[in-house]
Amino acid sequence: MNKTYVSHNNIISSLGFNSAAVVEKVASETTGLELVDDKTILPQPFYASVINKSKLNLAFAEISEDQNRYTRLEKMMLLSLADVVKQSKNTISDRTGLIISTTKGNIDVLENNSKFPKSKSYLSELATTVANFFNFKTQPIVVSNACVSGVLAIAIAKRYINEGVFDEVFIVSGDLVTQFILSGFNSFQALSTEMCKPYSDDRTGINIGEVAASILVTKDKNNLSNEACEIAGDSSCNDANHISGPSRTGEGLFRSAKVALKEAGVKASDIDYISAHGTATSFNDEMESIAFERLGMSHIPLNSLKGYFGHTLGASGLLETIVGMYSLNQNKLFTSLGFSVKGTSAPLNIITKNTSTSLNTFLKTASGFGGCNTAVVFKKFNNQ
Repeated sequence: MNKTYVSHNNIISSLGFNSAAVVEKVASETTGLELVDDKTILPQPFYASVINKSKLNLAFAEISEDQNRYTRLEKMMLLSLADVVKQSKNTISDRTGLIISTTKGNIDVLENNSKFPKSKSYLSELATTVANFFNFKTQPIVVSNACVSGVLAIAIAKRYINEGVFDEVFIVSGDLVTQFILSGFNSFQALSTEMCKPYSDDRTGINIGEVAASILVTKDKNNLSNEACEIAGDSSCNDANHISGPSRTGEGLFRSAKVALKEAGVKASDIDYISAHGTATSFNDEMESIAFERLGMSHIPLNSLKGYFGHTLGASGLLETIVGMYSLNQNKLFTSLGFSVKGTSAPLNIITKNTSTSLNTFLKTASGFGGCNTAVVFKKFNNQ
């Protein structure tokens, strides 16, 4: 079986418009969350990570003169993917795949003040728009499986390459902060009026964020980025516990991580770092702590990046994978922003300050509504 790698990448977020700049902000413990007081969206103020519209339009003008043709999410995705295509220097051919990962796509076009047709809300329309912009030769693939979508897309790309369908796959992922999404989480009483505090006993709920992230998955060892990693093992498991609540025993996450570790040929103790989901909701954080204890991984350094970006839904897994790649490349563990007091029944080794240490392998996990769980093991690329 060919080895596959995650390589050239880009992040478009409130912390910056390229991965290196964003990671630099994370390293300085700078949050992209801010208090938003917009009663047309929610009656009470809320914290969120929102991309500045003027900055986005200015940056998008560098790749397209047609500002009015594309939605805000499409601009974010196209701008992100354009950077990765440029970095890769690859010619898009019939051996090049495209995966779009998102939970709600252009859901904002269904709002009353939208100038775009409602058909733009179809995920297939979003995928076609992205594919046509870059002249992809193959049919785009949509991955929309709640909040595991971003990291699941990496696993799917790996499998397509290993099966010989593609030589390389570009992934672009994104979701927005919208009235629809905020009202949904608010109905669960899950939104926090404070900055989120993953795994901390004083947490009060979730913050929503928006981001677009892109990456190249390839089997070609040539022209890999400095922070490239091997996709060593992956697995997905649905615990079928509840439409919105995770398994109380962490069964789905436990099984998916166990299989991913086995495929990667590593033991739990071989993992240097866990990039966890960490939404700052009591059920999610508790479930993860139980699953990691069952895996014998309670001692492994772990962080959640939600304190920097909020929960970016279908983009979160890809966004956090990219930051994890930089973490390995820089041999630095980044602070789990917002954590102060242990808030789970099972122990977790939360990273409370930036730490320089030798890193070679990390586990990325994600969980989502409907009981879905995905785990992927990444190894630092070594071309020896």
